[in-house]
Amino acid sequence: MATSPTILDSDFKYIDKKGNLMKTRTELTVAQMLSFLEQDYKYNHSLTLKNGDKVTIDFKTEKGLIEVIDNDEDIAKYKQVKEDFPDQKIMAIGHGKYAAQLKELQDIVFYDKTPQTGSIFLDDASFAFDYAHILPLVEKCSILHGHTSSVMVELVGQMKDNLLVDFGIAKKIVKEVLTAFDHKFFINEKYKVSEDDSHYVISFNGPKGMFELQVPKDTTYLLEGEATVENLSSELIKLLAPKMPSNVEAVGVYIYEGYNKGSHIISTIER
Repeated sequence: MATSPTILDSDFKYIDKKGNLMKTRTELTVAQMLSFLEQDYKYNHSLTLKNGDKVTIDFKTEKGLIEVIDNDEDIAKYKQVKEDFPDQKIMAIGHGKYAAQLKELQDIVFYDKTPQTGSIFLDDASFAFDYAHILPLVEKCSILHGHTSSVMVELVGQMKDNLLVDFGIAKKIVKEVLTAFDHKFFINEKYKVSEDDSHYVISFNGPKGMFELQVPKDTTYLLEGEATVENLSSELIKLLAPKMPSNVEAVGVYIYEGYNKGSHIISTIER
């Protein structure tokens, strides 16, 4: 049976719309809220304390500073900034376990549960599709040929009640999407030279000579890029992502092209 690596919260990459790599999901949530409110911000703002020490505050906005409390060092930093800059507006967001240490301070927002990232994988015998393709840039594969490929899907996101997605629901989504791939001819759309109501004309000059094919539209799948197993993995993710529940943050697809070889692509979902 195929296995999937365990993905911990510390392993998951949280990247905001500015491209900043953030340490935790809480920081990403703050960034998303600021973006929604159309508030510009700077991430990891450097600030010099009165004693000359430099500290980094998670967010600097036009209206003030925001610090996410992740550990005891953050608590000490927050208290020192409040003391050194009494006129500077600063608020903190922290886990409820820090409430006793910060209860005497103002502008604190506590959350009670640590967000828990989890992953599941679906490896089912029914997750397979037959297809034909041509790779004009690869001599061996530059003629029309076919494969039967099996698929494994990995989902990553925030668990609710210790559950990411019901396996039955996830399996149904995957099977529905795979019907769009089954018994299709995959080809880079740049090789399409003409079309009519029911056919495409595909033409290219490859290592094996000049090819010109007329293929039915309803059994042809035009791709942005070459019809490699890597690109098929990416295309499957594009179809799966919009159908996933909102707590699913990333989709990974393994496509096996023959025995013990294939492609794995994982991509975050932009909501």
